[in-house]
Amino acid sequence: MPRAKSAKAGVEEVAAIAPETLDLGGRTWASILEQTVREDIINGELPAGSKLRLKELAERYQAGVIPLREALSRLCATGFVLAIDQKGFRVAELSPDELLDITRVRQQIETSALRDAIETGDIAWEGEVIAAHYRLTRIPMVLHGQDGVLNPVWEEAHATFHEVLIAGCKSPWMRRFSTVLRDQTARYRVISLAVPKAERSRDVAAEHEAIVNAIVDRDANKACRLLSDHFQATANLVLKFLQQQIAKSAPARKRSASAELGV
Repeated sequence: MPRAKSAKAGVEEVAAIAPETLDLGGRTWASILEQTVREDIINGELPAGSKLRLKELAERYQAGVIPLREALSRLCATGFVLAIDQKGFRVAELSPDELLDITRVRQQIETSALRDAIETGDIAWEGEVIAAHYRLTRIPMVLHGQDGVLNPVWEEAHATFHEVLIAGCKSPWMRRFSTVLRDQTARYRVISLAVPKAERSRDVAAEHEAIVNAIVDRDANKACRLLSDHFQATANLVLKFLQQQIAKSAPARKRSASAELGV
């Protein structure tokens, strides 16, 4: 179940074509820009908390202000962007509290979806799970010689793997909510590689394999427990990193506050 090429590649191709010859295949500029900006937020090219100035974004993506504004408004609905009265748009911050909340909700929804998929999914779905897992195992997680830089091809295959895990679920709403939560947690998963390698002792590949084996055995309880633990392991790693960053920035914030008060 291959995913489409990156939205950024699509924007670059579209921007290189004369407007009168454009064929977006039924998609609008706003929808293409929405996906592109979302990808740039997830991979950190648009940092958390940064202000999104329409003029700068228009130059960056070679796009008009009107479709950009619509794209940002759509991203507000999914939590990637915040609209601030009279101040425009800003990338949503990353926080320990949000991470814990997203992880908890994702555990609840995706384990329920996986349980339904195991109980009702057919052999074709099981085959798709095995195929998606095999593809994932053939791709390195980080770029060669660049520890801490997530391989975008692996990230694409990883997203597909988790999408396929619950593809056998009969509830469209569960699958839809899972996609939104998966995108949100991707922002945190990317920064998990900023944690020093010595502190990253988990075996992600083994976690994936154990989940697939439980699915093939049709052991819903075990598969759901392993999936929940898989999400929690990432959350724990990122939570530790975020807390360390907050602790490092605390003295600077205190000095800034003292300066404002004239202390």
